[in-house]
Amino acid sequence: MTLAEILASLFPQGHSVVIEGGLLSGWGPRTDGTKIAVIGVDGRTAVGIDEAAWLSRKVLEVIRAGGNQPILVLLDSDSQRMSKRDEMLGLSEYLAHLAKCLTVANAQGHATVGLLYGHTAAGAFIATALSTRSLLALPGAEPMVMDLPSMSRVTKLPIDVLEEMSKSTPVFAPGLDNLMQTGAVASVLDPAQSLAEQVDEVLKAWDDTDEEPLDLRDQLGKARDGRPKAAEIAREVYELAGQAL
Repeated sequence: MTLAEILASLFPQGHSVVIEGGLLSGWGPRTDGTKIAVIGVDGRTAVGIDEAAWLSRKVLEVIRAGGNQPILVLLDSDSQRMSKRDEMLGLSEYLAHLAKCLTVANAQGHATVGLLYGHTAAGAFIATALSTRSLLALPGAEPMVMDLPSMSRVTKLPIDVLEEMSKSTPVFAPGLDNLMQTGAVASVLDPAQSLAEQVDEVLKAWDDTDEEPLDLRDQLGKARDGRPKAAEIAREVYELAGQAL
């Protein structure tokens, strides 16, 4: 689906989402008439310090406006921008700031939902869609935390070894199916059905509870046999943290 088709399916009554230099921002109505804020990256735009700062500002504007409007993060990006300027000016800090802004928004009652509809990789992926409360995707999305050639350079393992490992270990492999199996992606939406209704189902599950939703990605990874130990390790960490307090 194109971005225009996605926005039309998300907001059949119209929206105010605009694109500026490959970055998205605006508002649209939910099925119940309340508003949802939209930010994102389109056209495989790389996320450098300027883009990260711009997106962070948009998230903070939603928080400062008050209320409890959800934030939808649409994503079709490149990786973080690989330039000397961005790295020298502290790109990792800008990306971390963006991830923190989304985390704060979520803690302040602005439910954050990511929607992958194209490519995304590395820091740009981690600081945006992977920092939301729940991550959805459309068929054909191409997420990767790190591609195998890059992983080979970092680990010094031959790429054929990594390719073999990726067949049985999803955490070693890029792609939507593997991200689904690890629990990073909660579900894949049906583009033939209303995206507005499918996203709203996710939001309504949170609307109907006063409790802060738990991060279930480790449990999804265990249930899907993609990360069988993650939930167990997380439980042990929580127990140790409780004892320390």
